[in-house]
Amino acid sequence: MTSATPAAATAYGHWIGGTWRAPEKGHYPVVNPATEEVVGEAPEATPAEVADAVTAARAAQDGWSRTTPLQRAAVLDRMAELILEHKEEIVPLLQAETGATLRVTSAMQLPTAAERFRCYARGALEPDTVPLAPRPVAASPLAPGGLVGAVAVRRPVGVVGCITSYNFPVVNLAGKVAPALAMGNTVVAKPAPQDPLCCLLLGPLFQEAGLPDGAFNVVTGSGPAAGEALVAHPGVDMVSFTGSTAVGKKIAEAAGRSMKRTLMELGGKGAAIVLGDADGAVLRSAIGAVGSVWSFHSGQICTAPTRVLVQRALYERVVAGLQRYAESLTVGSPVDNSTAVGPLISADQRDRVEAYIAGARAQGARIVVGGTRPDLRRGFYVGPTLIADATPDMTVAREEIFGPVVVALPFYDEDEAVHIANGTPYGLHDYVFGSDTARAWALAARLRSGNVGINTAQRHPETPFGGFKESGIGRDGGSFGLHAYSELQSVVWSS
Repeated sequence: MTSATPAAATAYGHWIGGTWRAPEKGHYPVVNPATEEVVGEAPEATPAEVADAVTAARAAQDGWSRTTPLQRAAVLDRMAELILEHKEEIVPLLQAETGATLRVTSAMQLPTAAERFRCYARGALEPDTVPLAPRPVAASPLAPGGLVGAVAVRRPVGVVGCITSYNFPVVNLAGKVAPALAMGNTVVAKPAPQDPLCCLLLGPLFQEAGLPDGAFNVVTGSGPAAGEALVAHPGVDMVSFTGSTAVGKKIAEAAGRSMKRTLMELGGKGAAIVLGDADGAVLRSAIGAVGSVWSFHSGQICTAPTRVLVQRALYERVVAGLQRYAESLTVGSPVDNSTAVGPLISADQRDRVEAYIAGARAQGARIVVGGTRPDLRRGFYVGPTLIADATPDMTVAREEIFGPVVVALPFYDEDEAVHIANGTPYGLHDYVFGSDTARAWALAARLRSGNVGINTAQRHPETPFGGFKESGIGRDGGSFGLHAYSELQSVVWSS
């Protein structure tokens, strides 16, 4: 693609070394999940093109790493401004390629991405040196004795391969690229194949923001080949990945062959534990939080509370409340402001979710709401689905579905609740709802989960984010993101 205004065109190029690169293998279609129409055509990367992107990032890395924190902060701040300045161009494309409702796209996709760039503009100015107290050291065959001083300094890792998820493509990429650049790294991004177009648009915006050519590159592809080439390339020092646990395991195996650093944000099977002492306000909060599985991007959220574990005395009351909530939601076009539940990202994902629902029915669970395909002419829709009377060993209660499906399970006491909550391979985000917050706090300590919300599904932007068990390796978010994209170097001297 050679146009200076790529958003006006249907065919995009790779962004490599500060220029658009026409793809050698041509393009593949990016489809609007609501209309099934082609939004645009993304470039199909070859291993050679991925290698060119890595070479460009490697060439830019030394110079970028030696810029001052103030210079890096200025670029990231300007990037935040440019994203919002171009919102009239970006938001419609982002909505069309993701299928997210217009409300989610306008309020939580682009503004959140801009805030992440602002956050790490501030982060670039954080001290990167930890002074250590001088220590007297006796003479040894290594060196004479004396007073030895030292510091621990965070240094850039080098070239970071950022492989992102389809649910929040620009937000997720901003959460990787911003701390990576703030620490002096350079980046090769490989967005999810389903919706990479807005990620490609970030290339010229970074250039306008003052980022040196080659410090940010984007390659795309319809299948796993581009990501595999990026992970395997010897010029990549670190891989940051958000996506499924199955793919994460393959990336970790490949990265381990050359001891690449990895940051893995993988799948989740969030449990919302509703304790028997939950009063009216807490119950309403719990139902609203669990209902977000349906109303927030159709459940395509790794942190979603897709399992609701309810103490026996409140079980039917909570199931009835969730039924009313689900039945009140409008399923339809994501550009209609009355719509709460839009489509899933693809026909394959819709079919996958429907297979989970059919499997739950076959295993004897009760489908309280949903379970049938909405009567819409086009689009990859699954209606809000509530499955009750499931058992912890059912597939639908153990595996990540990534769709608008909630599974309700009863429990008798806290020990059983903890056993059920911890009984999957995942441990990304759980929730506890109860009127006694001290009791909820104590229960949170027993959950093998990287994140726990108490009486809320809200997030805190400065907390470390990541998972236990098969939900990932490492933490990002806030200042922890700066640690994730840096290596510690000890510097020692004799006084």
